[in-house]
Amino acid sequence: MARKKQFEEREILTKATNLFWKQGFHATSIQDLVNHLKINRASLYDTFGGKEELFNKALENYRNQSKEEVQSFLNNQSSVKEGLKNLFLLAITGKKETQENGCFVINCITELIPNSDNILEIATQNKEEFEGFFLEFLKKGVENGEVSPQKDIESIAAFLFVFYNGLKVVGKINSSKEELEKAIEVGLAIL
Repeated sequence: MARKKQFEEREILTKATNLFWKQGFHATSIQDLVNHLKINRASLYDTFGGKEELFNKALENYRNQSKEEVQSFLNNQSSVKEGLKNLFLLAITGKKETQENGCFVINCITELIPNSDNILEIATQNKEEFEGFFLEFLKKGVENGEVSPQKDIESIAAFLFVFYNGLKVVGKINSSKEELEKAIEVGLAIL
């Protein structure tokens, strides 16, 4: 008879995400995971397959959570310009762990690409999905007259993705909030 697991997988995944986020993939050993997650090595392997598999699940969990948060945030904005401004402000002043550690996806990209085809594929999917969110949001702006129908909203959506991620990276080096707010104003002038 199989033993019942003494842990909640979702909770372990969240803890693993936080450890990988703080230390990076390469700097995190299996022993670090065992110590931090407070599960034995056999349970880690039985449940998640190993360090790389756990990392991939942690990254996917983070991505899904981030996508849901951004999509929900944009869906609840009545004005496209104000909504984007608010999203960008949130990117520079948001969650404490993001301010301290940067964006987990961006950290993974900078640490693991070009040596990981899997991370490259995940990063490409992430880019396409976020550009899609921005494109749908811009279409709403065209419909309500906030964005000119003559604007190339597909190119603007691509720009917004780059800009959003750039803010997260620059925000990590402790640029002044005022400087970043001015950058947001300049970035939104494209609309």
